[in-house]
Amino acid sequence: MFAPEPSYRHDSSPNAGILLINLGTPEAPTARALRPYLKQFLSDPRVVEIPRALWWPILNGVILNTRPRRSAAKYAKIWTQDGSPLKLHTQRQAQLLRGYLGERANPPPAVEWGMRYGSPSVEDGLWRLREHGCDRVLVIPLYPQYSASATGSAYDAVFDALSRMRNVPALRLVKQFHDNPGYIRALAQAITDHWKEHGRAERLVMSFHGVPRFALDRGDPYHCQCQKTARVLAESLGLDADQALVTFQSRFGRAQWLKPYTIDTLRELAQRNVKSVDVVCPGFVSDCLETLEEIDIENRAAFVTAGGRHFRYIPCLNERDAWIRALTDIALDHLQGWLGAPGEAATAAAEAQARRRRAQALGAPR
Repeated sequence: MFAPEPSYRHDSSPNAGILLINLGTPEAPTARALRPYLKQFLSDPRVVEIPRALWWPILNGVILNTRPRRSAAKYAKIWTQDGSPLKLHTQRQAQLLRGYLGERANPPPAVEWGMRYGSPSVEDGLWRLREHGCDRVLVIPLYPQYSASATGSAYDAVFDALSRMRNVPALRLVKQFHDNPGYIRALAQAITDHWKEHGRAERLVMSFHGVPRFALDRGDPYHCQCQKTARVLAESLGLDADQALVTFQSRFGRAQWLKPYTIDTLRELAQRNVKSVDVVCPGFVSDCLETLEEIDIENRAAFVTAGGRHFRYIPCLNERDAWIRALTDIALDHLQGWLGAPGEAATAAAEAQARRRRAQALGAPR
């Protein structure tokens, strides 16, 4: 069965909309809230590529009975008075994008957001766009580098939601922006601003979210795109290979993941008498559990315990002006042909009124 469609108006003009998608977050930093969130996340075959017959007993019999409590303790360390940092940053990015687009497009596209896991869901965001009258939707997963487990899974959620719509909108997808000049400039500016305030450390560690090694072997472009982001960023900062390092974080399970691992690299640097490191996470555009707790708490402790002295975490792009401007450019590049040229708004309104009169002449309700 299809879900009911929003009320249709014959005098409405076709609208374009943008859906921002981020990974997701539990509703609260509690074991009770973490259990359904982790179940949805770890049930995704894009995330865990293990046959269901083998994975299901492990997930439901072991992991969901032990991991929620541990994960809740980690979330509690970074939770704010207003809730999840990831949700707050994503919401603010959507609000700012609306404003920036309002300055450059007339009429501007609607902007909504959704989470792949948790709420508001991807489907919630798509329905809000439908209620805005959007018959054309640009989907922007907020992952700079494409991976099947993140970007591919976001697409799955979009396609699944569309399968329940009778009047499916036209669709465009942003696959990646790992080497987008505006994104690189925003990262470089964030780092140089940090250096101006705190000074430059002996090493810049660029830590990306990890994926299993077999993903690279099976054709996932994620590793290559992370390397390109790091190379272009280091070049823009004037750093050589000894000064800027690429690492991967967030391992799960016993399989080999992309190397070198961030926490091992930080320990090795400290043991080699490197006393200061700056750590940035170019694979995340919003601060979240993986940056605020894993990097700025766990990895900081590992570096200091191993003999390091100064560990400085450089925050994600979040609501930085250069990043929102880059996001605006990315959106407008992919919306070409869907937005009216300047001066066309009045023409579109006149055409909408004409459609309404024709529909009423054919018996449509007034």
